[in-house]
Amino acid sequence: MSHDPEGTQPLDVNQVIMVMIDQMSGIAWQKLGLQNDMMTGKLEKDLNQAKTAVDCVAKLAEFILPQLDDGDKRQLQTLISNLKVNYVQKSAEEGA
Repeated sequence: MSHDPEGTQPLDVNQVIMVMIDQMSGIAWQKLGLQNDMMTGKLEKDLNQAKTAVDCVAKLAEFILPQLDDGDKRQLQTLISNLKVNYVQKSAEEGA
């Protein structure tokens, strides 16, 4: 039994990818120790998990970038660049 209220749109994969990018980038910032962990409320750094999250954001972006306008492309590319730069900085701090 299917119920389709008026105004309901079919699932848009590109929108789901953008939600995934948003969620994964939030996790990356948390694992970099730059935002409080959503579960503990504390700064928790885990660079291995941060790298995985950053890599996931970059990979997901490959799928969505061709669909975006120039402004959104720049914004997403800037996000990825910022995540990578912060990962390198945090990794260097760990090694120092």
